[in-house]
Amino acid sequence: MHVHHLSDTDSALHQYLAEIRDVAVHGDRLRFRRNIERIGEVMAYEISKALPYAAAEVTTPLGVKAVRRLRDPIVVCSILRAGLPLHTGFLNVFDAADNGFISAYRHHPDGGADFEIRVEYQAVADLDGKTVLLVDPMLATGQSLVAAYRRLMERGKPAAVHIAAVIAAPEGIAHLREHLPADCRLWVAALDERLDARSYIVPGLGDAGDLAFGDKR
Repeated sequence: MHVHHLSDTDSALHQYLAEIRDVAVHGDRLRFRRNIERIGEVMAYEISKALPYAAAEVTTPLGVKAVRRLRDPIVVCSILRAGLPLHTGFLNVFDAADNGFISAYRHHPDGGADFEIRVEYQAVADLDGKTVLLVDPMLATGQSLVAAYRRLMERGKPAAVHIAAVIAAPEGIAHLREHLPADCRLWVAALDERLDARSYIVPGLGDAGDLAFGDKR
C-alpha cells in the first residue's frame, strides 16, 4: 500500500491542521467543522492528481474545445458521524460523486480499554468500476477503516480505492498495510507519534466527532 504524507510540503493545510488541534479554538464547533471540510478539499484536490482522465469535448458558445474529464465515476464514502465534515469537503471537489455512509464504532463490552468494532448501518451506492474514496478524520488502530472497507467490498468491485485520513498513527498505518490489498492508496494529512493506552492518537486532537457535533452518551 502506497502512503502519501501531504504535510511533507508546506501549504495552507498546515494552518487548518494547527487550528483543529488547538484547545483554544475547540469550543467553536463551526470553525472545527469548517477546517475539517477545508482539509477535505485540499486532500481531494491532491488525490485528483492521481486519478485517471480521458479525452473529451465540450461545446462552447463559439465552438468545440478538447478537454480532460475523470475517466471513472467517483464514490465518496465516510464513517459516521465524525466523517461527515470531511465527506462534505470531498464533495465540494467531486461534486458529481455518488455517496456511501457506514456506521462503524468502538464497542467496549466491559467498559474498559478493550473494544471491538461494530458495523450496524450502511447506505452505499453500487461500486462496480468506480473509484472509491473512503474518508475518515482519524486513523488510530485502523480497525474501523478495515471493517468499513470489507463492508464496502460487498457492494461491488471498484476500479480503485483511495483512503484518506486527516491524522494517522503509525500503528493504524501498519494495520492497514497488513489487512488491505497492496493496490489501495492511503492519503494522510498528518502523521502523529503513537497511540496511548486507550488507543487514542497522541498528540492528536481528541474526539473528532464530539468536537464537530457535541458530546455523546
